[in-house]
Amino acid sequence: MRAPLSMFVPQDPAPSSGPSILPSASTAGAAARQDRLSRGTARATTSDDGSKVRRLGAWQVAGDLPASFRYAAQGLGYAFRSQRNFRIHVGTGAVTFGLGLWLQLPPGQLAVLVLTVAAVLVLELLNTATEAVVDLAIGRRFHPLARIAKDCAAAAVLVAALSSLMIALLLLLPPLLARLAL
Repeated sequence: MRAPLSMFVPQDPAPSSGPSILPSASTAGAAARQDRLSRGTARATTSDDGSKVRRLGAWQVAGDLPASFRYAAQGLGYAFRSQRNFRIHVGTGAVTFGLGLWLQLPPGQLAVLVLTVAAVLVLELLNTATEAVVDLAIGRRFHPLARIAKDCAAAAVLVAALSSLMIALLLLLPPLLARLAL
């Protein structure tokens, strides 16, 4: 289920001390450029005619390693707060891993469970990012390619979740049945 674009636009009209997470579509480019300029991530280069041109490098957004981790944590926090399916996958993954520990699965099988749950969570994060970028690019207009991008990203999560479920059943069901039979 897709949330409307207005859900992702901050509702508080009060001015903030920094740039908003998602500025309005008319100022998105200018705000992003200004934000990068204020962080000192623009590079001055020389154009073909010899004039100085400021180029913005996306690879320079995070100035140091702690900032990179902070941005990643903000992404995880955003996904957890705003995406119901992400919360469902986190809860299901925790229950699955807890069940694997309770059943005393070997470390290799626990590692497979962790990897499959992580794959679903990663794809859910990519799905959220894809939807946000598509919404930013096209706004409230309908475009068939936007629909395809969003549907394919959601399908990737579905395929990963179904295969993760099958792996969990294959790894957990035999020891669970053996334990319950006692």
